[in-house]
Amino acid sequence: MKLTVDILGWSGSALIILAYALTLIENKSYLEYGKYLNLLGGLFIAMNCYYYNAIPPFVTNLVWSVIATLTIYKTRKKKKPLLNASLQPRI
Repeated sequence: MKLTVDILGWSGSALIILAYALTLIENKSYLEYGKYLNLLGGLFIAMNCYYYNAIPPFVTNLVWSVIATLTIYKTRKKKKPLLNASLQPRI
């Protein structure tokens, strides 16, 4: 179990670093991936912190994941009206 939790923690760190690197590229398609990488990375690190009873970083990464979730939700909500508008017939 300990090895699995350690792998999750290191994987989460790698995902967050990758997400940050993608934001530096400034390509919109990469920014979409970065949101999901932040979400997964934050959750993986939070699970690792919880296992080791490291509460402050656990809470920090949980908040990080909530922010990523809200960002994904906000982005998807913005895209829906654009999709519906493009499907309407032009007069």
